[in-house]
Amino acid sequence: MVQEQAVVTEALPYNDVVPGAVIDRDGEALVVNREKLPELALHLRDVEGYDYLSSVTGVDNLTHPKRQGVERFEVVYHLYSTQRGGGPLVLKVRAPEEDPEIPSVVSIWPGADFQEREIWDLYGIRFPGHPNLRRILLWEGFNGHPMRKDWKEAYYEEEHKPYSSRWPYGHYPLDEYKYPWQEERAVYKDNLVFPKGFDPDQWQAPEVEYRLGQDLYRELEKLKTDRIVVNIGPQHPSTHGVFRMVVALEGETIVGLEPEMGYLHRNHEKIGERNTYLMNIPYTDRLDYINSMSNNLGYVLAVEKLMSKVEVPERAKYLRIIMAELTRVLNHMFAIGFLLNDLGAFFTPALYALEERELILDLFEAASGSRMMCNYMRPGGVAYDVSDDWVEQARKLVFDRLPRAIDELDNYLTENEILLARTKGVGYLSPQDAVAYSTSGPVLRGSGVAYDIRKAEPYCIYDRFDFDIVTEEGGDVYARYMVRIREARESLKILRQALRDLPGGPVIGKKKYTFRIPPGEAYQRIEAPKGELGFYLVSDGTANPYRYHVRSPSFINLTALGLMCVGHKVADSVGILGSIDIVLGEVDR
Repeated sequence: MVQEQAVVTEALPYNDVVPGAVIDRDGEALVVNREKLPELALHLRDVEGYDYLSSVTGVDNLTHPKRQGVERFEVVYHLYSTQRGGGPLVLKVRAPEEDPEIPSVVSIWPGADFQEREIWDLYGIRFPGHPNLRRILLWEGFNGHPMRKDWKEAYYEEEHKPYSSRWPYGHYPLDEYKYPWQEERAVYKDNLVFPKGFDPDQWQAPEVEYRLGQDLYRELEKLKTDRIVVNIGPQHPSTHGVFRMVVALEGETIVGLEPEMGYLHRNHEKIGERNTYLMNIPYTDRLDYINSMSNNLGYVLAVEKLMSKVEVPERAKYLRIIMAELTRVLNHMFAIGFLLNDLGAFFTPALYALEERELILDLFEAASGSRMMCNYMRPGGVAYDVSDDWVEQARKLVFDRLPRAIDELDNYLTENEILLARTKGVGYLSPQDAVAYSTSGPVLRGSGVAYDIRKAEPYCIYDRFDFDIVTEEGGDVYARYMVRIREARESLKILRQALRDLPGGPVIGKKKYTFRIPPGEAYQRIEAPKGELGFYLVSDGTANPYRYHVRSPSFINLTALGLMCVGHKVADSVGILGSIDIVLGEVDR
């Protein structure tokens, strides 16, 4: 008689403290009951120490071949501990097509604010409990939610590139020559074409309500003054691009501020899901166009993690570090120069920083063929090797020129009485708020939080180098300035070691122009110059990513802008924004 063996199933974690919260596992992720999400989130933050919500990503499972039968929509949360470091705890919360609602976690992790709004905007997933759930990258009257798999835009041709209609020898007419909208989706009225379901005669512009801090700042209560709302931007030299700050004022004091973005939005992620994996590399150049090399690195590391078995030659590993740290020096000098420009120092510091940047760009151009849009990293290595002359020029720059340039900036600016008056105590962000609002990079470390992904969750070969995490306790504009000065010096320390130890050998394995990745998913983050840059990729087994999401530091760091500006004057808001160091290419994507 054969004795039947009992099937032992692994107990799902956290159900002993929040019964029924975790309902399944999906790879490394825990699938969470959406009704229990707020209770579990509180436990994870307060008891388990997951104080940092890094990334919130929407996914539409509609056409994924391995997810048929799974509820259509899911939201993926990546949680970290700033105290312990290490890898993430990944949560997935799912919602059906007929009821796409998931409770908001903004009250637990305020850093979810803009990310939940983005998911509502692009996917139509609602977040009950969100304090102001409205569109963030598209205008309020936009028709539909464009990241959904069944949404088709005007002039839609095909789902994936390369498009057969673009082949030079194929007899395929361009879609726009036929009609501007798909026939089954078009509404024709007065010789104009509109998307199906849209009636231009019935449409009314929705009214936008801003959260302008009515109860945040009451020191002027006894002063008779009217509250006025002022728009700074979207086209203003101090907003660092097409960016608007909606500011509520009592007198000249800011009592509320809300960022308005999306003027540069071109749905980078929708484009990314139609590209092949290799095609996306030059698109990452255009995110933070100051830091092309870092963007390349974060993306190719995510692709390599998704592929799971990718050998990177030793020389390529060192070249990646050299390019990334040269980029950090370039970015920080650039940010300091234009912060001073924002504060009224005209162009002298900015031009000084630009001169050093040009020398670094000379190296980038010699290595990649381009100064700004480098398209240099590849899964499995880098695109091109560098010559001995290149290495010699890099050594001269790293050992001699750049240290002197940083010292001169430091000597000219750090004790300057005007800089001190305009930055000390301005734009304060406490360590607790810096973590809660999911800030990263110099903004986070300028509030005294010693959290750097290169140390907390090392990637590439950063664990081979000796360098320090730079922090400043002030939490103000001055502290963020000082972090950048000191971090540039730490980057030079890494660069000296990398150039000293740079080995010979190949720089890439077997080159492939396209490849297919087995179904799976991966999130890879790096310590980019502006903060945490993360890429979340989902593969369905084809040559194109099924889901491509960018967690950009400029976008998420702006979540804390209003908090930092309340109580200050209008002129201070310009310096506070400059101290965050945004680039609109990765804010809007």
